[in-house]
Amino acid sequence: MNNSRIPDYSDHSFGGMLLWFASMSEVDLLFHPDDPADQIFDITSGEPTFSFAESQKANEILATMFSQFGDKVYEAAYPIFMNRMGIQLDA
Repeated sequence: MNNSRIPDYSDHSFGGMLLWFASMSEVDLLFHPDDPADQIFDITSGEPTFSFAESQKANEILATMFSQFGDKVYEAAYPIFMNRMGIQLDA
């Protein structure tokens, strides 16, 4: 059984990256792609946000994205972050 809160990254396309970041946002786990998942902590409790296995999975997914798409990872993450902050992007 898979108890990871990190969604799979099975669609290795730009749209798949958008979907992955959106899925992370939906479960309140969105973080900047430059930040290693194992270095993200809950600001209130000081506890790690992710388990060791979740950190590994998230870091591997992001490494794959950067390997495949380079800086386009930021282009995929950007609208998801802006939406999460309630900022409407111009069409």
